[in-house]
Amino acid sequence: MTLDSINSKILKCLQLNARLSNAEIGRQVGISSPAVSERIKKMEDMGVIEGFKALVSPFEMGYQLKAIITLRAFMGKLKPFLEKVKTFDEVINCYRITGDENIVMEVVLKNNKHLEAFIDNLIIYGESKTQIVLSRVVKQKEVIPIK
Repeated sequence: MTLDSINSKILKCLQLNARLSNAEIGRQVGISSPAVSERIKKMEDMGVIEGFKALVSPFEMGYQLKAIITLRAFMGKLKPFLEKVKTFDEVINCYRITGDENIVMEVVLKNNKHLEAFIDNLIIYGESKTQIVLSRVVKQKEVIPIK
């Protein structure tokens, strides 16, 4: 299965609103509802579609701060940190990166005291730098298939 123009249109529809019915997607892309369903299933099987989930506002859930924290791991502490970070409820995204730092995390926190306690948990793994997020300039955009 290739990502033809119809698959690309289906992906765009789903990324904009994953709650669209297969019938509505079919109307938008010009195929039947069962054909949409089959294509979505194939894209899931291929790993193109990783899953579906609700996007929740951390601020409406009571978190007052969002921060980007980078970590430069101490010698021998990167692998233990890669396991530990999976247990932190505050971490909503984490990336292993190249450059001076090894890790970039996006975290949500209740307040400054929570931030301080979270940073204290990182001290044994490496040197951290924290930037407070003021606003989101680009909301998670759809991924455009490579042509």
